[in-house]
Amino acid sequence: MHTVWKGSISFGLVNIPVRMHTATEERDIRFRQLHSECHTPIKYAKMCPHCQREVDASEIVRGFEYEKGNFVIIRDEDLEAISPETRRAIEILDFVDLHEIDPVYFDKSYFLSPQETGEKAYALLRAAMEETGKIAVARVTMRNRQSLAVVRLYEHCIMLETIFYPDEVRPVSQVPSLPESDVPLADNELKMAAELIRNMTTPFDPAKYRDEYRSQLQTLIENKRKGEEVAVAPAAPRANVIDLMQALKESLAATGGASTPVKLEPEPTPAAPTKKRTAADKEAREEPAADTTPTTTKKLKRKKAKSS
Repeated sequence: MHTVWKGSISFGLVNIPVRMHTATEERDIRFRQLHSECHTPIKYAKMCPHCQREVDASEIVRGFEYEKGNFVIIRDEDLEAISPETRRAIEILDFVDLHEIDPVYFDKSYFLSPQETGEKAYALLRAAMEETGKIAVARVTMRNRQSLAVVRLYEHCIMLETIFYPDEVRPVSQVPSLPESDVPLADNELKMAAELIRNMTTPFDPAKYRDEYRSQLQTLIENKRKGEEVAVAPAAPRANVIDLMQALKESLAATGGASTPVKLEPEPTPAAPTKKRTAADKEAREEPAADTTPTTTKKLKRKKAKSS
């Protein structure tokens, strides 16, 4: 595994020489841009629009644009003068509990391995962190950039993860259109949503998840490389469920049904507005009910009366 940084962990008066290795890698399939006529990869030249010529790397300097078109030039010696003394050390500042740090703060992960003389001190720190269940908040400088980080255990390895500073995490108040916390929710919908979460809850197993799109893209590339015809699989039919309650019912059915019966109470319907009675309404109510006796029955009664 390639070493990207060498330094030490500063733990009180203990100094642990370590190497740093990148813990993660992106597996995205990347494409090159080619000239459509000859399929030659396109070259991107660094051009100076003022001098109208290509610029060599030795002619390029750093500049910070403090206002449109105006720059402060920053040279290598300027950065060297302000580089922290701990640029080759992972300086542990505090120990905290992992659950106290929200995942939004985590950035990049690195494995730490001991150098030739650091095996025993490395093992000591690892054992002490495992016994206490704590992780360390640390400061480290890499590529002339000082970063906040945490040092924690991953399986039997000590890992460093850079984290964002608080002012680098945007406040939730800037997120548009968030519903308020007191939005009225129907009890039966909430019960079904909670039941759906319980049905879908399972121990986390990262091996069960895979990048389906990347697999299909790899197959596509391999088939094209072999000159085979590429077939497009039809998309799975998807029900267009609009009603929230119906969506919850269908989701529960798809996940095995409710483990406990959920009593669905009907939504309360608003009472119809009461009409104001008029004088005509009162008269209609006081009139005797219309005679609803069938006509044939009336004729029979008349015949009986005459015969008597």
